[in-house]
Amino acid sequence: MSATPCPGGPLLLRGVEEVETADGTVHSVDRPVVALCRCERSQRLPWCDGTHRALARGARRTAGDVAPA
Repeated sequence: MSATPCPGGPLLLRGVEEVETADGTVHSVDRPVVALCRCERSQRLPWCDGTHRALARGARRTAGDVAPA
């Protein structure tokens, strides 16, 4: 098993057969690589659904809209 954090994105897990969440729920894995959500905003937790991308775009947009003091 290997775990690779993607900057600003999910944690990629390779070679796992199941994932256990903090509440004890066990999720079977049938793919060679799965992406776990790290922003905790995914609609498919524990799996990443790409929500982190929308959050990052919103943060950039908000930062650009703020007028300097």
